[in-house]
Amino acid sequence: MDTLIDISSTMLLAAFILYLLATFFFGATIRDKRSESKNSKAGTIGITITIIGFLSQIVYFITRWIASGHAPVSNLFEFVTFFGMAIVFAFIILYFIYKVSVLGLFALPIAIIVIAYASMFPTEIAPLVPSLQSYWLYIHVTTVSLGEAILSISFVTGLIYLIRTIDQSKRNKRTTWLEIVLFSLLVFVGFSVTNGIFNVAGYSAEFEYTAANNTVTKTDYPLPAVVSPNEGKLITEGVMQPWFEAPSWMRGVDAGRKLNTIIWSVFGGLILYGLLRLILRKRIAAAIKPLLQKAKPDLLDEIGYRAVAIGFPVFTLGGIIFASIWAQEAWGRFWGWDPKEVWALVTWFFYAAFLHLRLSRGWHGEKSAWLAVGGFAIIMFNLVAVNLVLAGLHSYA
Repeated sequence: MDTLIDISSTMLLAAFILYLLATFFFGATIRDKRSESKNSKAGTIGITITIIGFLSQIVYFITRWIASGHAPVSNLFEFVTFFGMAIVFAFIILYFIYKVSVLGLFALPIAIIVIAYASMFPTEIAPLVPSLQSYWLYIHVTTVSLGEAILSISFVTGLIYLIRTIDQSKRNKRTTWLEIVLFSLLVFVGFSVTNGIFNVAGYSAEFEYTAANNTVTKTDYPLPAVVSPNEGKLITEGVMQPWFEAPSWMRGVDAGRKLNTIIWSVFGGLILYGLLRLILRKRIAAAIKPLLQKAKPDLLDEIGYRAVAIGFPVFTLGGIIFASIWAQEAWGRFWGWDPKEVWALVTWFFYAAFLHLRLSRGWHGEKSAWLAVGGFAIIMFNLVAVNLVLAGLHSYA
């Protein structure tokens, strides 16, 4: 079993490195003088490396499945890792349909960020809790993840479209919001970087606090405590003292530690953003824009729409229909207004509105691109805030 786990970890790391390498080759295509409709040598190498990386991640998935005895989608590390793999899969399919290399320059970094984000959660293999001991675990979770991954490609094309078409010569609401979107991506990078640094340094701080059921419990902070648990006491000596307590209404399991992680993620993102602005001496979107002159806005708009048209029914199956069936089997009801269920419904309504506005109201181009960005923000809120902050029946993840 230990050998399988080692192979699994190695294959995941190999996939991560290969995706990073492929990104550089896709980046080289923007210097190619030929149009996007023609395959460049760099693009061919990039997609080949991407496929090898995807196959490496498939090996990770299979070996971890064998080692654990169940599909590796049962906790946050496994689910988010699978989500990253699904983004790569969706990109590969759309690449061979449209042959647009610039998608790889943006889709693969998103997948890399997602996988790096996953690696910050506990990676240990643990037995399934009773509610997860069902074949619906494989059906529901993998389908909803694949649906969200395909929808995420619409975000990729929408982001490229906005950077390509918005005038960066003067500051306005559109340029400001676009910069906020890019900063938000850097927050996830900041999360991975700060956790990685303190993990390598072996940092740990333990707090003792009274839980909601009035029992005294302990929680371990992997990052210096900016915020402590509500009414918590630091019992580790020689570490940074917290600046303030988590608010009293945040009394969920490890709520203070989760809030502390979010604060450090934003702090890390601010540092990264500041360094990039210092190096580039202009807004990030303004620096990227000249590199995207070959990208065809109409084609990007079409790909984004196709991604939603494909991803929406897949998400409907996984996130609404299969989820309801499993909820009936596990908890005796199809719907219970659990935070995860509510935000799955919000996601469904948003993309239903996306398709309605595009097909009935003619929301093409920039309007469609902004909707795609908003949809991805909802997906990430569901992935991060709902899983880490909002308590509910899905909190076992």
